[in-house]
Amino acid sequence: MKSGILLINKEEGMTSFDVIRKLRPILKIRKMGHFGTLDPNATGLLPIAIEDATKVISKFEYSYKEYYATLKLGLTTDTYDIWGKVKSQGDYEKDIDKIKDTILSFVGKSTQVVPPYSAKKVNGKKLYEYAREGIEIELPTTNINILELDILDINPPEVSFRVYCSKGTYIRSLCHDIGNKLGCGGVMSALQRTRVGDFDIKDAYTISEVKDKVDAGTFDEILLSV
Repeated sequence: MKSGILLINKEEGMTSFDVIRKLRPILKIRKMGHFGTLDPNATGLLPIAIEDATKVISKFEYSYKEYYATLKLGLTTDTYDIWGKVKSQGDYEKDIDKIKDTILSFVGKSTQVVPPYSAKKVNGKKLYEYAREGIEIELPTTNINILELDILDINPPEVSFRVYCSKGTYIRSLCHDIGNKLGCGGVMSALQRTRVGDFDIKDAYTISEVKDKVDAGTFDEILLSV
């Protein structure tokens, strides 16, 4: 098997490591790693480094990324997304102009609080491990930069948007912060990653499509050279 980068279009319901676990028997190799984590309920672009290409993963640590997301207003959960435990639910903001202005106010550089259910480590332990054990700790912050934020549709309580942002930006936290600023709460209800640096989802393949390429002996055609 050659070394290279494989662009996967991750389906909903699997972790980033699940993708690697499913690819290993198909490709008959074990040495691989992914460029950044996608939440299980998120879909979209997940670059996979294979064999010696795993050495270049760190080169992409600070790549900018593009997401398409849906925000649901009037709801808060412990995970900042629609799949978490509901903390509050009620009225939502209906003023379209106010919603637009609030969302667009997040464009630029800022400091974001990391969500409690995330893989970010504090004192060697992942935040979601603290959360699952019911241990409250001070959540760390991260410096982010949102270069572009395009509102695609507003139909309260739901808003869909595209965001082009720096590495380390949590879209769940962005939705949570927008909801807080509007005074009604908000959670992420859908997420698709479409770009990671120069990689684009239009060049990505599902796991089943990768298997078809392997079976047909044409896998090398979709493996990008380092």
